[in-house]
Amino acid sequence: MITVLEALNLSTDYLNKKGIESARLNAELMLASILNCKRLELYLMFDRPLDDNELQLYRSFLSRRAQREPLQYILGEVEFFNVKLKVNKSVLIPRPETELLVEKIINDFKEKTHFRFLDIGVGSGNISIAVLKNLIQANAVAIDISEEALSLAKGNSVLNEVNDRIEFLKFDILNDDIKNLGKFDIVISNPPYVSADDYETLEPELKVYEPKIALTDLYNGFTFYKKIIEQSSLLLNENGRIYFELGKGQSDDVKMMLKEKGFDKIDIIKDYQGIERIILGELK
Repeated sequence: MITVLEALNLSTDYLNKKGIESARLNAELMLASILNCKRLELYLMFDRPLDDNELQLYRSFLSRRAQREPLQYILGEVEFFNVKLKVNKSVLIPRPETELLVEKIINDFKEKTHFRFLDIGVGSGNISIAVLKNLIQANAVAIDISEEALSLAKGNSVLNEVNDRIEFLKFDILNDDIKNLGKFDIVISNPPYVSADDYETLEPELKVYEPKIALTDLYNGFTFYKKIIEQSSLLLNENGRIYFELGKGQSDDVKMMLKEKGFDKIDIIKDYQGIERIILGELK
């Protein structure tokens, strides 16, 4: 029989040899998931032996991680802005930078008695669900081109008890008639912003495992910003606001697009690495 401590030591060495960053943390999180405990609780059970089923599952998890499959897909869930979400390969894994977008919206709209927003490219539902959990006066429409993503997001909205305030629609923002969506106080999007050239250089966790359709526009990275901004007058109420997440080096171009379309009060927020990551503006 192999104990928790022995399993962690062996698996950390194995993941290190495979070039996995934060190997020990990865090993602990996977084992904690299998044993259905918190990661720190492992330290209270170092002498506990693993049974054959646990060991088999752990080996399977380690093998997947060694092949650079993202940890979040292996565990099947992720924490985002204090919200627990199921994730799978049909959606992007929510990133810490996107929490800055949610935080800004919550701060800007916490005094409003009621508002309605549109989430373009809902994915796992992370942005919509986090906003709805924190602002009970909000209602949302969430759209995505992927049936699988919509199904997962719906499940996450039920899991987090906000499903009565959100409507999910299969919708192609580039080709469907935007007039059918109605008007909103806010439009939010974390669109596919990786250019076709940059996509080829992505690390395996992203390029091999995360959905291509959610990462790149297969062009210059600006397709979705351009389309949404061009159609913004059909989507926004008077003094309506737009909130985008940005890729590195995109802020100047998107700011110009917003200005040309009549947006003012434009604000840009940097992420933890100093990259201009969030942009917002108000339609005059």
